[in-house]
Amino acid sequence: MRIAVAGSQGLIGNALVNSLRAAGHTVIRLVRREALADDEFSWDPETIGMPPESLEGVDAVVSLGGVGVGNGRWTGRFKQELRDSRITPTEVLAEAVRDLGIPTFISASATGFYGDTGTRAAVETDGPGKGFLAELVVDWEKAATTNAGPDTRVVLLRTAPVLSSQGGLLGKLRPLFKLGLGGPIGNGKQYFSWISLIDEVRAIEFLLDSPDIAGPVNLSAPGSLPFGEFCKALGKAVHRLAVMQVPEFVARRVGGEMAEEMILFSQRVEPRVLTDHGFTFNHPEIREALTYATKPAS
Repeated sequence: MRIAVAGSQGLIGNALVNSLRAAGHTVIRLVRREALADDEFSWDPETIGMPPESLEGVDAVVSLGGVGVGNGRWTGRFKQELRDSRITPTEVLAEAVRDLGIPTFISASATGFYGDTGTRAAVETDGPGKGFLAELVVDWEKAATTNAGPDTRVVLLRTAPVLSSQGGLLGKLRPLFKLGLGGPIGNGKQYFSWISLIDEVRAIEFLLDSPDIAGPVNLSAPGSLPFGEFCKALGKAVHRLAVMQVPEFVARRVGGEMAEEMILFSQRVEPRVLTDHGFTFNHPEIREALTYATKPAS
C-alpha cells in the first residue's frame, strides 16, 4: 500500500511510519514545514491546504496531528489551540481524500469522547459524555466524517493514553516516580485506560488492512484498572513505592479543568470493535505493558 501520514513526527506517527516501512509499505510523510526529504510533502491547512500531488497514488491517509491536551493549563487560549490544531487540519485532509477518491481515511480521536464513565466500560456504540474533551472530540470526529464523503471508509481512532519509553504520559510520570513522588491522585478509584505504543501501532495497521471496519474504534487495552492500581504497578516497574497521594482539591487547584477531566474523571474503555474482529494485544495487562514501556528507549 501507499500510505500518507500526517503527524508523522509525533510519538505514534514516527513509530507507525517505521513499522509500515518495515512491513513493505510505501509511506509519504505530510509535513507542515519545508519538505526536506524525498518522502516528504509540505502542506498547511491555513494557507496552501493539501496540494493534490502530495496524495498521488495514495491508498490511505492517516491523520495523527494535534497539540497534546496535557501540554498546558486549559486557558481559553490553549483550548482554542487544541481545537485549531485538530479540527481545521482534519477538515482539509478529509476534503482532499474525498476530492481525490482515496478509499480510506484513518483519523485520530480520543477516549475523552466518553467523558466520566464511572465503573461502566464504554464501548464504541455509546454516546458522548460531558466536558470540554468530550465536546472537542465530537467536533474533531465530525470534521472527519462529514468532509471525507460517502465513498470513503472513515475510521476514528479513539485512543487512550499511550504508554512508551519514548515519552508521552510516562515521560511526565516516570521522573516523579523515580524520585519517590509518585502515587494516586484523588481517591485512586477512578478508572484509567491505556494502550502500549506497540499495540497502538499494530491496531492502526490492523485497521488499514480491515476494509470491513469503519467508524469509531477504541484503541485501549482490555486491562483498564483503577488509577491507584496503575500507580502501584508503575512504582513497581521503576522500583519505587507509590505512596505520595495527592488530594483532589490540590489536583484541581494546580491543574484546574485539565486535572479534573484527564486525571480525576474515570475512564473505563473496552476495545470491543478490535476484539470482535480478532485483534489480539501484545500487552493486554498493565504489568507487561509497563515492563515494555519503562525499558530505556533504543
